[in-house]
Amino acid sequence: MDTAVSTADPRDITIIGGGPTGLFAAFYAGMRGMSARIVDSMPELGGQLAALYPEKYIYDVGGIPQILARDLAARCIEQGLQFGADVRLEEQIDELIREPDGSFTLTTNRGRYPTKAVIIAAGKGAFAPRVLECAGYERLLGRGVTHHVKDPAHYEGKRVLIVGGGDSAVDWALNLKDRTRRLILIHRREGFRAHAHSMRLVEEAVRAGQLELLTHREVREIHGEDRVTAVTIFDNRTDVDTHLEVDAVLALIGFKPDLGPISRWGLELERHAIRVDAHMQTSIPGVFAAGDVCTYDGKLELIATGFAEACIAVNYAVHYIDPKARVNPGHSTNLKVFKDREDEVVPVGD
Repeated sequence: MDTAVSTADPRDITIIGGGPTGLFAAFYAGMRGMSARIVDSMPELGGQLAALYPEKYIYDVGGIPQILARDLAARCIEQGLQFGADVRLEEQIDELIREPDGSFTLTTNRGRYPTKAVIIAAGKGAFAPRVLECAGYERLLGRGVTHHVKDPAHYEGKRVLIVGGGDSAVDWALNLKDRTRRLILIHRREGFRAHAHSMRLVEEAVRAGQLELLTHREVREIHGEDRVTAVTIFDNRTDVDTHLEVDAVLALIGFKPDLGPISRWGLELERHAIRVDAHMQTSIPGVFAAGDVCTYDGKLELIATGFAEACIAVNYAVHYIDPKARVNPGHSTNLKVFKDREDEVVPVGD
């Protein structure tokens, strides 16, 4: 059978998105005795933690004072897959078909996935990077020009220009300042959208000579044949050009979220997010949402919030699948699945 159109074994819950919220939903589904499947368009699990800012520190997850995003992603993956969730990566979701018995079939570019309930944990959806509107950007993309950082070591001893004024640009400037031979951060206006503490660290780095900071600057042209060799930037108040010899240009100017096919499933949407009720259920019974992809009154876009929403979504998905099942499973310390594990531990010694 052609794997591109194959139908996989059914699962109780199919989770769209392999970021921290989706992974916690997979864990919680296993804790409730439900089989789960994760479908994600990325080549690896971890979501934005792994793909966009793996070297950024995360401070607002309960019980963890400070952790690198990539390390948090690794822990989420370990926790999320412990009950054997099936993982399908690099697949683009397409249709969601409601079957006569109330179950669903999710289709992707590579398969069909029968499921009893669906949890959408797709973050902001597919992210398309914002591009620099300048000569040389498209031609040198991937040859010194990039819109995200995969490996900080790649910039060791290089001359690097970072373009942007948000958390990503500022965080990477702070992360790379001790690696690069020359590091320049430019932004098209005076004010930055980064955290105040980060900006204080930027000011310290500028005073220490580790970072050059230029505001009211934009890129006019990126130069080079096979690789980036230089850039021309200009002052948007005076239109005066400055030529800079650089080895890399990091265009960290943000991403445009796109729900893609999800937006055509008939869900109630509000400002590019999926509206849910107190049970994290969407306007389609049996389809739930959690994390940044959903919205409701009082919504906070935090990883910690996503974890809680994943719990709620899974518990009500379980109740949707089996109306006789309890919504609240109680505390994990009292659950049979974990008690069985404790019983399997063999004491050392007498």
